[in-house]
Amino acid sequence: MTRHIRHAALFCALLLVALLVNASRVQVLHAGDYEVNPANRRDTISRYQQPRGNILVAGRPVTGSRDTGEHLRYERTYTDGPLYAPVTGFASQEYGTTLLEHAEDGLLSGAAPLLAPLPRWNEFTRSRNAGGNVVTTIDPAAQRAAYEGLGSRKGAVAAIEPSTGRILALVSAPSYDPALLSGNGTVARSAWARLNADPDRPMLNRAVQRTYPPGSTFKVVTAAAALDAGVVKNLDRRTDSPDPYTLPGTTTRLTNGSEGCENATVREAFVWSCNTVFAKLGVDTGVARMKEMAQSFGFNDAGLRIPFPVARSTFDTTVDRAQLALSSIGQYNTRATPLQMAAVAAAVAGGGQVREPYLVERTTRAGGGTVSTAGSRPARRAMHPTTATRMRELMRGVVEDGTGRKAAIPGALVGGKTGTAQHGLGNSGTPYAWFISWAQREEDMEARVAVAVVVEDAAADRGEISGGGTAAPIARAVMEAVLKP
Repeated sequence: MTRHIRHAALFCALLLVALLVNASRVQVLHAGDYEVNPANRRDTISRYQQPRGNILVAGRPVTGSRDTGEHLRYERTYTDGPLYAPVTGFASQEYGTTLLEHAEDGLLSGAAPLLAPLPRWNEFTRSRNAGGNVVTTIDPAAQRAAYEGLGSRKGAVAAIEPSTGRILALVSAPSYDPALLSGNGTVARSAWARLNADPDRPMLNRAVQRTYPPGSTFKVVTAAAALDAGVVKNLDRRTDSPDPYTLPGTTTRLTNGSEGCENATVREAFVWSCNTVFAKLGVDTGVARMKEMAQSFGFNDAGLRIPFPVARSTFDTTVDRAQLALSSIGQYNTRATPLQMAAVAAAVAGGGQVREPYLVERTTRAGGGTVSTAGSRPARRAMHPTTATRMRELMRGVVEDGTGRKAAIPGALVGGKTGTAQHGLGNSGTPYAWFISWAQREEDMEARVAVAVVVEDAAADRGEISGGGTAAPIARAVMEAVLKP
């Protein structure tokens, strides 16, 4: 009898060992396979079992979570969704995440290891911490001024604090309400289909994800390159520039949209945006110097993240002399995001120093403890300080005496540059209206804000579209919002 009991006990022990071995095989050796298996919904259910952390603007959350009582319990909500969509993006149970919701997803969902009290604590306990919060650099007054300024027009606005690189406004129009995509039912699927079928592409963040020909706003880069290279030594000396200007090696003649550009000084040519003068300046400066200046401003940088990726602004370095002439006035293959052109204006305002733009000031735990901070951004020199001083003179002249008068603000120093960029086959498309600028109060020691505005479909006759008339008033509204005490 005792022998039978021992055999039964041994057999039970073997079964227990086999069970433990199989459990180890499933939970250790094949854990990764089961984790990524589409049929495994445990992580998804866990992800939505608690409220998501919030994205904050000026200390106020512009996101939230709603208890649906369903299997995927908490659903994302948004305050002023269309206003902040180019900042937040969306967090959808059906379609994933975008923009800040994506870049900071680990922290917002509570999955980030930094939120755990001990290293690998969550892996051991299979738990999830409360979602953390993301504090943005956005100025709500500037954001609303940009949003309302664009109104029903298609375009984008980006605003930067020159001394730090903090992004104060990031607006894209038309926009959309990300709350429509939060769930996983018919409402979300219908909204997804409608938004993707819309030819105006409301989910495209035009401020950072689309590049445009910058037109005459690029003349800021060309003028800075010519000054730094010593091609221009005196802003008030005649430039020996014909009107029209025949592009080198071709019979194509470049003309101007204004009178008085023949042999104009650089100051006059900048104020009245003479294409012929700046095309010739670019050729005289040369590809190498133009490339160096453009790249020092941030062109051709494919790695910029704020923290989500920014489309690469481009200055073609393989051009011949005729193509260089067109590139130097913001045409040919030259392309820029509105954020990039805001950085150009910020570099002029900041004495020639460029600071990398950023959107997240700090991240915190649900209880308020700091997880990470932005810290001071390293600066790089885009141009000599003396060049920056002369560029500030030129940009102030545009606002005080030239094409950018509608950006003037009483009691403030404002510099700007207008641009009207041609595009489409044979330049048949409606021109893009550009304006870039910076502003400071008269009593301030440094500029408080730099802005770039692009309007894609200006509501005017083709001949009346201009950066000064269409985009400058929007930039002025944003700068006034920032400068208000």
